[in-house]
Amino acid sequence: MRRALSGIVLLLALPSLAGGVGYAQATGYFKKDTRPTLYQPLNLLDARDATAWCSTTADPLNEVLTFGFTTPTKIDEIRISTGNNFNESTWGEFARAHKLLFIAGKQREAIELKDERGLQSFTLDKPITTTRLTLEVRDQFPAEDPDQPVCVTDIVFVSDGKPINGAWLTNKLKYDKNVQALMGTWFAGYEGGPDRFLALHYDGTYRYSFEPYDTQKTQPKVVEGRWDVQGGKLVIEFGGKKYAPKYSKDPAKKGPGFVLTFDGEVPEELKGPFRTMP
Repeated sequence: MRRALSGIVLLLALPSLAGGVGYAQATGYFKKDTRPTLYQPLNLLDARDATAWCSTTADPLNEVLTFGFTTPTKIDEIRISTGNNFNESTWGEFARAHKLLFIAGKQREAIELKDERGLQSFTLDKPITTTRLTLEVRDQFPAEDPDQPVCVTDIVFVSDGKPINGAWLTNKLKYDKNVQALMGTWFAGYEGGPDRFLALHYDGTYRYSFEPYDTQKTQPKVVEGRWDVQGGKLVIEFGGKKYAPKYSKDPAKKGPGFVLTFDGEVPEELKGPFRTMP
């Protein structure tokens, strides 16, 4: 979320469809500035050998991938194709992910891959139910050139035997530079301990959730709807009124980090900055 936007307005409208992958983010990826779609994280969701995500450098330990789901989704199996599996040449040219760590809240799932082409299936000991799942690459099979980045071709999430993502998402989750900076989950509340979340998905839906720490005193709340970009503006309507948040650099962060801020008289749900980082 590093591209400056201005004049943003938000639209909360119709209920979103249940289930499905809403977005994929990465802290970085290979050739992001020169060829932004070539190795982007959305490539992981299309179940096609022709596309892959590759880390910014040969050291993936500082990279974090995040996957968002449009509703709380149960994942009991993960199918993974490591490396750049476009062809035999690219398979050997790039390093391949070896050990992966999936994280959802306090739940962690470590996966160790074989150095072979094609999908490898892993049944989870304990299913993960979440709206947001992060992934870290902890180890790799090196390429002949030690400076080459680490790649993963596909990650297919499975629930009760049914794939949640696949080739049908190729156009639905298509990269759009006009909204790329906004896709993902925005966090509000105490820094380091947020309790409000605004997730914007590539399919045009959003999910706002209030998740209080003390549910005996305060009830959780979820609002789902649709968003649209019109004339370079992202349009939101809340309670029959429209609000225009500002998109700006997060003043509390020295490095990367941005905020959405709803100014003026706004509903309690929209007060305070929504940050790109928790």
